[in-house]
Amino acid sequence: MSRGQPQRRLDEPGLALRPEADATALHPELANAQVRFIGLGKTYQGQQGPVQALHGIDLAIQRGEVFGIIGRSGAGKSSLIRTVNRLEQPSTGRVLIDQVDIADFDENRLVQLRRRIGMIFQHFNLMSAKTVWQNVELPLKVAGVPQAERWRKVTSLLELVGLQDKHEAYPAQLSGGQKQRVGIARALVHDPQILLCDEATSALDPQTSQAILGLLRDINRRLGLTIILITHEMAVIRDICDRVVVLDRGQVVEQGPVWQVFGDPRHPVSKTLLAPLQHEVPDELRARLQAHPPTPAAALVLRLRLGGNDSHEPDLSSLFNLLGGRVSLLQGGVERIQGHAVGQLVVAVSQSPHAPQQLLERAAQWAQQVEVLGYVV
Repeated sequence: MSRGQPQRRLDEPGLALRPEADATALHPELANAQVRFIGLGKTYQGQQGPVQALHGIDLAIQRGEVFGIIGRSGAGKSSLIRTVNRLEQPSTGRVLIDQVDIADFDENRLVQLRRRIGMIFQHFNLMSAKTVWQNVELPLKVAGVPQAERWRKVTSLLELVGLQDKHEAYPAQLSGGQKQRVGIARALVHDPQILLCDEATSALDPQTSQAILGLLRDINRRLGLTIILITHEMAVIRDICDRVVVLDRGQVVEQGPVWQVFGDPRHPVSKTLLAPLQHEVPDELRARLQAHPPTPAAALVLRLRLGGNDSHEPDLSSLFNLLGGRVSLLQGGVERIQGHAVGQLVVAVSQSPHAPQQLLERAAQWAQQVEVLGYVV
């Protein structure tokens, strides 16, 4: 999906890129992708022999979207993102930017490519002996940009990230969030089309992380940047990304819109990664659950999952009418992700005129998944 003003393509005059010959034969969603990985593989030579970090990666990232990459440690996230600007050279497969294969770029073309791809890091990578202004200005000086243009550019970027009053400060005088804002400003000096974020909020506290995410989303909307980020923080993916891919052992195991993957994760790795965001049954309640009703008055405990298939707000009155009797909300929560209701509720149903199997069937009219947890008195 595209936001903001259109960005310059990498095959514009002056970049001397050759469009991929078979672009017209691709499916529309592939032909329009800004970044494509086709059969991508990466193998490292380790002490114990070859280590395959990536295998058979096929992905298409659309212009202007915020695309998240998640996975456990060693899943291949960093290896994948670093192939976009060829800090890593793939062992097999191809990386296409605007349908141009970047595999054979010489040093000059790589320099031009990397100026169109900004990158921000977990630990900021600032030069401690230089001021905020000098850190942001440095890439422009290296590129030979005239002083007047450097002044204009740095001024506008520091204003964009909210650091115009810190231009003379040194990194040691800044908070973590301010350092990351400097890193973002520096990554934007060459008006990139693509911004790579490598664990950009992992070193920050939750409140500061939210501020940085808000800044990145604002930049995405205002500048139309494509943002590709890797993180182990699921809340980051939920709050900022349009789509997400889950990697495990160097392979794609699940991908889709964030609401869909978060609302109904299919792969065990996805479920494990998302577990901290799920409203799990409290230990106190789990200890009280029994497999069979201990008394005729025992309540049936159901877990109802909302996977986001219905974009409307969940109607609790309709649920209570479906179940009948006395319905108690024991635990749970529902949140909105990309306009979809996602979450789960744990309810206890007693004094209902419906048999347990009927309750399951009726509850399934309201929730995407229904599970019997047991009985409580």
